[in-house]
Amino acid sequence: MVITGIGMVTPAGTDTATAWKATCAGLPTAAPDARLDGMAVDFTCAASAFDAHRVLGSDARRMDPFTQYAVAAAREAVADAGAAGGPWDPARVGVLIGTAVGGLETWLEQAGRLRDTGARAVNPLTVPKAIGNMAAATVALDLGLNGPALAVSTACASGTTALGLALDLLRAGRCDIVLAGGADAAVTPLLSGAFDRLKALSRRRADPSAASRPFDRQRDGFVLAEGAAVLVLERAADARARGRRPYASLLGYGESSDAYHLTSPDPEGNGARLALRRALADAGVAASDVALVNAHATGTPQGDAVEARLIHSAFGPHTAVTSTKGVTGHMLGAAGAAEAAFTALSIDQGVIPPTANFEEPGADIADIDIVHGAVRSAPVPVAVSNSFGFGGHNAVVVLGRA
Repeated sequence: MVITGIGMVTPAGTDTATAWKATCAGLPTAAPDARLDGMAVDFTCAASAFDAHRVLGSDARRMDPFTQYAVAAAREAVADAGAAGGPWDPARVGVLIGTAVGGLETWLEQAGRLRDTGARAVNPLTVPKAIGNMAAATVALDLGLNGPALAVSTACASGTTALGLALDLLRAGRCDIVLAGGADAAVTPLLSGAFDRLKALSRRRADPSAASRPFDRQRDGFVLAEGAAVLVLERAADARARGRRPYASLLGYGESSDAYHLTSPDPEGNGARLALRRALADAGVAASDVALVNAHATGTPQGDAVEARLIHSAFGPHTAVTSTKGVTGHMLGAAGAAEAAFTALSIDQGVIPPTANFEEPGADIADIDIVHGAVRSAPVPVAVSNSFGFGGHNAVVVLGRA
């Protein structure tokens, strides 16, 4: 299966070209966020350039921000694939959008109305704006698609899980095209405070732009982010028949559960290793074929160390490794889809973005080749993108040249 379209709304840019340029330049996006004024952690990687009403018009008011992001990304992806307005059978086009938290902003806003004014003040569109399936449902509605429209929720692995399930739908012949990705808009005092109570967030308030630092010796947690990414997937023969040149192929997918802890990864990385092995086997490639790993690496002390050991044990010290979260922060359920999109662009263009803010590896980071400082020009015939989520969800995709 091949990737023929990409759409993105990210802190690094609200379209694919802008986000890719900033990511290749290694430009961190973390900055103070007025939505978190007074919080212990008051900075995020925000999709602040996104103008919902400019992009979506009056329809924006009926959507939670996570759905706004998803619809905007889906529209760009479809246009990029040369499929706007068809040529497709709407009944054969599926939509799979992952999300970690769904319409959190809407739930919180309406809970405040209920508390302050009473039930009659609650917006009658609260449920259809906020429930977790609405990004997928609204993308299907917006584009007139009648195939399966499914929501996926595997925490911060959701976007990657969506890609894997899309691959299954195409292989099974249930769809001819699938729009797959992830979306989240969880920048709220509640979620920031909750993550901070878990000691998961960076507290580098004096220098927010340097706060998201995957694998680095001075990493102290992740930076909360928001956005969406959607990829158009179809069979290679169909893309050729349409005259479309793909970015990359989606070769394989693997998933597993740690069954270890609600929030902490298995310190031995056993579940992640199983997902990686399954992905490589599904793709029919050997570890020695892999030229790039786009790591999940969020900047948390424990998670980055476990993943670095996994990468070293699977690929050795010479496979290139990057984490684009140094630029974008952690987009939660959208992260895996955005990182798969960046990986596809690396394959297509033969360049690997640097890991922003990485200066020196922590003593607990295994010997791996972390791309940093500047973009690296190198052929990328096969690449892996990792995603791991609370609850022990592990999802890995393998991409290659189309």
